Amino acid sequence: MTSEEGTAMTPEVHTGRFPEGLPVGDGWVPAPRTEAVTFPYDGSEVAQAPVGDEALARQAVEYAAALRKDVAKLPARTRRRVLGGVAAALAEVARPMEDLLVLETGKPRVDCRTEVTRAVSTWEAAADEVVHIHGETVPLDLLPSGDGMTGFWTRRPIGVVVGIAGFNYPMLLASHKIAPALAAGCPVVVKPAPATPLATLWLVHLVREQLAAAGAPAGAVQLVTGDVAVGRTLTMHDAVAAVSFTGSAAIGHRIARDAAPRKVVLELGSNAALVVAADADLDAAADAVVRGGYYASGQACIAVQRVIVVEEVAEELEKRIAERLAGVVVGDPREETTRVAALIDEAATDRVLAWIEQARAAGARVIAGGTREGRCIAPALLAEVPDGLPAWDEEVFGPVVALRTVPDLDAAYALVNDSRYGLHAAVFTRDLGAAFTAIDALDVGGVVVNEVPGYRSDVAPYGGVKDSGIGREGPRFAIEELTVTRMAVIRP
Repeated sequence: MTSEEGTAMTPEVHTGRFPEGLPVGDGWVPAPRTEAVTFPYDGSEVAQAPVGDEALARQAVEYAAALRKDVAKLPARTRRRVLGGVAAALAEVARPMEDLLVLETGKPRVDCRTEVTRAVSTWEAAADEVVHIHGETVPLDLLPSGDGMTGFWTRRPIGVVVGIAGFNYPMLLASHKIAPALAAGCPVVVKPAPATPLATLWLVHLVREQLAAAGAPAGAVQLVTGDVAVGRTLTMHDAVAAVSFTGSAAIGHRIARDAAPRKVVLELGSNAALVVAADADLDAAADAVVRGGYYASGQACIAVQRVIVVEEVAEELEKRIAERLAGVVVGDPREETTRVAALIDEAATDRVLAWIEQARAAGARVIAGGTREGRCIAPALLAEVPDGLPAWDEEVFGPVVALRTVPDLDAAYALVNDSRYGLHAAVFTRDLGAAFTAIDALDVGGVVVNEVPGYRSDVAPYGGVKDSGIGREGPRFAIEELTVTRMAVIRP
């Protein structure tokens, strides 16, 4: 933890935050085994976490299926009360939840604080959206056969939802799955990443308390931990209607195949680009590269990875970024000043360092960083990384940013699109025409002008194209994904 003065304390998790076992059915059941959750910064044990199996996964889905009609019938007022209650309950435990996230994810404290704040906002927004789940009338008399008839459609809950979250923002990503599902009237079974289950277990406990207090079934939200076999059991069960997944493209593609013909909402990998025009505010752009490229130690799908700069200002931008990198604090994530800490595990660290070395061997310049500092990687700034290398082509998911120059904005936009990914991109320019051209030209799910590509509002649609996924998140839009239209035609 961290004291008020910012001094790091010994990692610890206070017991009693949530019951033992796993929240399956209407209670907490014993898990077949436990596994240590470790603090990425020093490898110390944070806690023993329950680990589920395929039998518990099937049990959870079957219980959710039995509850499906009851959850669908929950009045809007009850759903709104539960969602708002979770937001309030989460806000009350914001600091200890932040502490727990620091320990299990290893993310810098500032990023864990942002995660909690955004999660509260997600639950509040979902509560607000309950009142907007409705249909509309249809003019059937556009055809003569419809004269005198009445037509309308409504939205109905899709059914049992399975939500699978990544390790980097575990509690927030679980909120993105659970809150819209409950708002839509769907029971949900959530599976956190094996490395980071603790904060999500606590969140689910808070949700189930609010459900019970509102007279709703606590088992409307369940959680099962476990390995790939548990995930496949959840996504392939016949009773599941929709799967919402956040994680890598490779796993997302496999889930889409396994889950068919069930609906899938996939928020997958990225290779986010930030374009800098000749007329850009270079100080603002340099700040954005450092702020957007290295937050969460680079373990964010919309962290800046490619910086594409018009050549006449490239040298000056590189200089300003390098100057700012000198002030980025690397180290203990419990400290308030830390901005880059250890990655989730040693395998991730070894992979990122190997990608940097591969780029260097192929002729890339390493302007700064890219070396191991204990369990951390000093934030790396590369230039001239050749095509075909993962440090340019793939999602690094580490503190690595690569620069490349282009002659003009048309070339920049073409280079942004020359990627199998398409989540978010950013453009820094003072020219409104160039900004609107980018919005039209960039083949991504979101274009951000004069801010980091990682800027995201939890009340706006969020998602990608190409290998970055399908479907949209954000409470309003996720609710639409988790409901189906029902048409009614009446001849009086």
